[in-house]
Amino acid sequence: MKNIIFSLIFLFFAGISAGEETDHIFGRPIDRKLLGLKKEKLSHFKFYWHDVISGPKPTSIMVVPPVSNTSFNFFGSVTMIDNPLTLGPNLTSKLVGRAQGFYASAAQQDLGFLMLMNLVFVEGKYNGSTLTVLGRNPAMSAVREMPVTGGSGLFRFARGYAQAKTHWLDIKTGDATVEYNVYVFHY
Repeated sequence: MKNIIFSLIFLFFAGISAGEETDHIFGRPIDRKLLGLKKEKLSHFKFYWHDVISGPKPTSIMVVPPVSNTSFNFFGSVTMIDNPLTLGPNLTSKLVGRAQGFYASAAQQDLGFLMLMNLVFVEGKYNGSTLTVLGRNPAMSAVREMPVTGGSGLFRFARGYAQAKTHWLDIKTGDATVEYNVYVFHY
């Protein structure tokens, strides 16, 4: 009788622990339609990124200065940004979003930045959706290409690239306007 009771208790607890394992699945394939994902689209966005360093309301602020003041490229510096994105090249043009994140001088031999920014859109059906850009920006190149690594809202599962081209630069203040062309796959 003891053996039967012991066997039943053992089977009961073995069944519970086996059931617990199946309740906690780490990863599994799912049908993309369950997430509302239909056909993948390719979209192109063109806007202007305004890096305002000077004046009473800068949109870019250096939060970590370079270790060496003699560095021509500010190696080691980190600048936080909340830059306006506009439809046209003038800062007074229609606001379509903001670039929020940072850029850091990450190259010792040239002017190369590590860019990490969320493009937060405020216009039309894209209002509240974001794209994330993470990559190297060799600032002295005529056209720079950086990867789009993801997004949110209408840009879930986004991937693509952004091309940046300096439209205007004030050498004295450091203020700049950069044309961005972003190509992104999304659902």
